[in-house]
Amino acid sequence: MPNKNSTVKSRNISFLKDLILITLGIFSASFGFKGFLLTNHFIDGGATGISLLLTNVTKLPLAFLLIIINIPFVLLGLRVMGKTFAIKTAFAISGLAAVVAFVPFPDVTSDNLLVALFGGFFLGAGIGLTIRGGAVIDGTEVLAIYLSKRLGTTIGDIIIALNACIFLAATYFLSVEIALYSMVTYLSASKTLDFFLEGFEEYMGVTIISTEHAAIKEMIQKELGRGFTVYSGKKGYGKKGESEHVDIVYTIVTRLELNRLNNAIEQIDKEAFVVMSSVKDTKGGMIKQRPLKH
Repeated sequence: MPNKNSTVKSRNISFLKDLILITLGIFSASFGFKGFLLTNHFIDGGATGISLLLTNVTKLPLAFLLIIINIPFVLLGLRVMGKTFAIKTAFAISGLAAVVAFVPFPDVTSDNLLVALFGGFFLGAGIGLTIRGGAVIDGTEVLAIYLSKRLGTTIGDIIIALNACIFLAATYFLSVEIALYSMVTYLSASKTLDFFLEGFEEYMGVTIISTEHAAIKEMIQKELGRGFTVYSGKKGYGKKGESEHVDIVYTIVTRLELNRLNNAIEQIDKEAFVVMSSVKDTKGGMIKQRPLKH
C-alpha cells in the first residue's frame, strides 16, 4: 500500500502537469483567436464559434463573451462531470478570457486560407491541450453528452446539429464566403484536436489467426518488444462447416511499426488471416515503455 506522503506527492505532480497543459492550451487558443481569426472575422464551431460570431455581430469584447457563453457549460459540467472538472474548466475559461483581453499577439497573415487553416490549428491545439489537462475551453461536448443521455441520440449528431446552426447564422449575419472559410477553420481545429487527443503516435490493433501462432507470438515479443493477448477459438471453412481449434493473437502497435509486423507475419505464415483496426488511445501495458525501432 502506498503511504500517504507518496499519494499526496503524486496528486500534486499530476495537478501541476494538468495546470501546465491547461496554460499551454490557453495561450495556443488565444494565439489562434488574436493572431488569425479575429482580424478576418472568421469563426469556429461550438461555444468558441458562438463567442466569435457574437463578437462580430455585437462588437462586444471576445473576452467578455467567452465567459458569459461558457458559464452554462461550467454549471452543466459540474452536474455531468463533477466538481474537479468544473473547477479546472472555470480556471481555463477565465484564463483564456484574461489572455485574450490583456496579452497582445501579432496579426500573422491576411491570407484567408492561411488564416482559416492555422487559426483552426492553434485553436484546436489549445482545446486539445486543455482537455488533456482535464478541462475544456469549449463546452459543446459537455452539452452534447448531457443531451445525448436525455434525447437518446449520439454525441456526434448533436455536435453536427449545433455547428450547422452556427454556420447558418454566420452565413446570414456575416457572409457566405466567411461562413465557408469558417468551416475550413472548424475542420482544421477538429483534426488538430483529434491529433492531440489521440496522441502523437497512432495505434493499430492487429488480430492474427494462424496455425503458426506460437512463432508469431515469439516474434511479437522478442523482435517487436510488444505484448499480446491470446484468445482460444475455432476457424471454420468449407461447405460442411469443418472447423479446427486455433489460438487468436491480438496485439497493439504504432502505425510506424505496422509494416514491419506485416512483413514478419508473412515470413512466418503467408496464409495468416490478419485484421487491422485503428485504436483511439491506450493506457498501461508496454506501448509507452519501449521506443520505436526502425
